[in-house]
Amino acid sequence: MKDVDVVIIGAGSAGLAAAKTLRAAGLSFLLLEAMDRIGGRAWTSDRHFGVPFDIGCAWLHAADRNPYFPEAKSAGWTLHHHDMNVDHLYYRDRKASEEEEAEMKAADAKLFELLANHQVEQGDDDRLSALMAKGHAPRAAATFAGPMDFGADEDEISIRDFQAAADLDPNFFSKEGFGALVARFGFDVPVELSTPVRRILWDVPGIACVTDRGTVRAKTVIVTASPAVLAFEEIEFSPALPDAHFGAFFDLPMGMLTKLPVEIKGTRLGLEPFDDLLIERMARHDIYFLCFPFDLDLMVGFVGGDFAWEMSAAGEAAGVDFVVDRLCGIFGGDVRKHVGRAMMTNWGAERFVRGAYAAARPGRSQARATLMQPIAEKIFFAGEHVAGPLIQTCGGARLSGESVARQVIAQLSPK
Repeated sequence: MKDVDVVIIGAGSAGLAAAKTLRAAGLSFLLLEAMDRIGGRAWTSDRHFGVPFDIGCAWLHAADRNPYFPEAKSAGWTLHHHDMNVDHLYYRDRKASEEEEAEMKAADAKLFELLANHQVEQGDDDRLSALMAKGHAPRAAATFAGPMDFGADEDEISIRDFQAAADLDPNFFSKEGFGALVARFGFDVPVELSTPVRRILWDVPGIACVTDRGTVRAKTVIVTASPAVLAFEEIEFSPALPDAHFGAFFDLPMGMLTKLPVEIKGTRLGLEPFDDLLIERMARHDIYFLCFPFDLDLMVGFVGGDFAWEMSAAGEAAGVDFVVDRLCGIFGGDVRKHVGRAMMTNWGAERFVRGAYAAARPGRSQARATLMQPIAEKIFFAGEHVAGPLIQTCGGARLSGESVARQVIAQLSPK
């Protein structure tokens, strides 16, 4: 590995975008990826169901601002505009009445009205739960605002952080897979796979990145690893990072959103493709289903927040049993004979990711701005956790990578 202008750590959406931007500017780079593939949390696989399935991100959020959307259209991807509206609501095994569904939607609208007008003053309770009243309808609305959106429960979400996130409509779902689209975007970028960076030295001229395959020197480094990976000190910095930056990793813990897709063959359970089904249960053990996307034989279950971490610890068999039991509770025991293949995603167990996406702790939303500031004009951070209004999205990660690469280009340009 020869010395370069820039080392990029992580070949996910942000790292690939940074590499392409640097290449277009004529700078040399080395892109190092700890895993054995590119894409990071964007990963499409047909191993489980014989059709493309997104193990990671699936929705092309904010299509009017998402650079992947026009590329998906030009590539001939099959796209479906998904309104993310609850079509079927259940409380445990009981179908909600029309009045209860209306209450939930009114509570959802009220929550976002409150968010639009609420000012968090110094010393105020910055937890999203502080804006929420008690009762079934607000809880159902909170499930989407919290676990299914931010990957965290509402008492663990910063109001300021939530307010800073953009409205992600229009949202599109792709049949060929978002991960496949990201892989297409990065297919021509040279990457050193299975090469985790163990240490970054920045008290030397430029920086030096130590890997199991040797040490490479550069003028700057762009770090796209998740905050959780950095908080676990998978990458050691020498000398230690400033307290503000190091503390920011802990102030941006990874939320969790776990998918539990189950094949249902020979019946559609009276549901339409892309219907949204939400089951509200006790103690936030809620589950959302994306029903039969593109008329495939799949009911894709989602659990989020603390319950998703619990499910990850319980394991795939327990997770699949939970999903099937919930479907049987609603549609009858005969559903069981229609069940085929199933799986559970588990991003928390992926050493070089450790979660779904970052959500700021209450009172700590400034951590994102802290990480957007380079250290000693040598160390730059990019990724979904520093993506401005498009935080927590793959498109936002790409825009972050491009933006940070442009900062590096300006930094290295002759004065």
